[in-house]
Amino acid sequence: MVVERFAVRSAVSWAAATAAGVAFAVVMAVVWSGWAPVREADRAISAGLTRWAAGSDVVVAVLRGLTRLGDTATLTAVAALAVAWLLLRKRPWVAAHVVVTALGGGLLGVVVKELVERLRPLVDVEVATASGWSFPSGHTLGATVTYGVLLLVFASVRRARRAMTALVVVIVPAVAFTRVALGVHYATDVLGGFLLGLLWLALTSEVFRRWRRDEGMPEVPLTRGLAPEAAADLRPVSGRRVHVPDDFRFLAARLLVVWGLLLGVLFALGSWLTAAGPDVPAAWDRAVVEWFAQRRVPAWDVAMDRVEAFSGTGPVIGAAVVVCVLALARTRSWRPVLFVALGMLGEVTLFLLTTAIIDRARPAAKLPADLPPTSSFPSGHVAASLVLATAVAVLVVRGTGQWWRWPVAVLALAVPVVVAGQRLYSGVHYPTDLLGSLLLALPWITAVAVTTLGVGAARSAAPTRSHTTR
Repeated sequence: MVVERFAVRSAVSWAAATAAGVAFAVVMAVVWSGWAPVREADRAISAGLTRWAAGSDVVVAVLRGLTRLGDTATLTAVAALAVAWLLLRKRPWVAAHVVVTALGGGLLGVVVKELVERLRPLVDVEVATASGWSFPSGHTLGATVTYGVLLLVFASVRRARRAMTALVVVIVPAVAFTRVALGVHYATDVLGGFLLGLLWLALTSEVFRRWRRDEGMPEVPLTRGLAPEAAADLRPVSGRRVHVPDDFRFLAARLLVVWGLLLGVLFALGSWLTAAGPDVPAAWDRAVVEWFAQRRVPAWDVAMDRVEAFSGTGPVIGAAVVVCVLALARTRSWRPVLFVALGMLGEVTLFLLTTAIIDRARPAAKLPADLPPTSSFPSGHVAASLVLATAVAVLVVRGTGQWWRWPVAVLALAVPVVVAGQRLYSGVHYPTDLLGSLLLALPWITAVAVTTLGVGAARSAAPTRSHTTR
């Protein structure tokens, strides 16, 4: 019976793969031959959507944001994060399957592009540009393969199955639509990318399922995921109960008090610094900025531009998400996630309120044209990187007894030092702005660490109550 069930399910899988393969071959043949009806329909769709998109800057901004969900950097980060999760949960073969599927899909797209050599659309209103050949859409192919394989892997977790399915059903068509609306692909390009992605997913999934059978694992429907035996390991936490300390209201109030005191200290310091007027810094403050300005050289300019690019709001938020996911995978506890999230939330709110109240002008040195409209005091880049780096150092030192925890902690804490150097070198902050960042970041992340992580250490000695989450 087991063999018969496996044969039936394999036949269904191969039928699906064959259907996707035949459909892709038809689309590729039509594109390759340049069949006039399809070519004209492609052009009409591209022209209409690009005209619609170009009519609103908001629409263009939204399309550009959504299309990043399918670019190489995003897909690589998503796949790498999933692989790290699987490795931390000791599922190396599933992790290897994700790597092979995602990497193979990308390479397959490159090969087909070189075979077909279709030019990008020529539209009347240019919304965006892209290099390389047009067929198939690499964004659509990559999104289908990467998000699809993650759905198949994490579908073994029953509570995550519906959410993952809904997410994939929304993301993949959205990415495909943006490629046409931005005028960088034809409709048949995204259709080809989707079909090729489905074909590759079907083939790699069938190979993985056959490997499981050869290893003596039970055959299960694909709707239960590629590795249903790994469900317990893939689940974020081991249990369904979240322990809430009896004094959690007091702990929340304590954090609010610390937050308010820090806002008052920052307001006092900022007011003192701008007492003589927002444009009149202390002599030594200005002297440090001028000293750095006199020592700028092209090589250092390039290096510091890279530092600034990786220390902005987007990269810091992305790094915080990575830290949260890895900490959750390692500890199977929500406390590290709460630690990082509260740390970043407090930093952002303190920074925004302080800059809104203390309107300190930036140094008079030559400034980049794309500076945010916030004032000079305090430095948001330094504060955010310091909060995140300190959180990483605390989690690593507390979470492992391995020798490498100290080098990792030192490396993490070196990041805000480099960021601070970049802010001074580029002339966008005074030294006292960095001092304000220290006063903001260090006391706040310390308070959050004591409140969120310190409670866990004392939990065994203190009575707790449990709330069941369903």
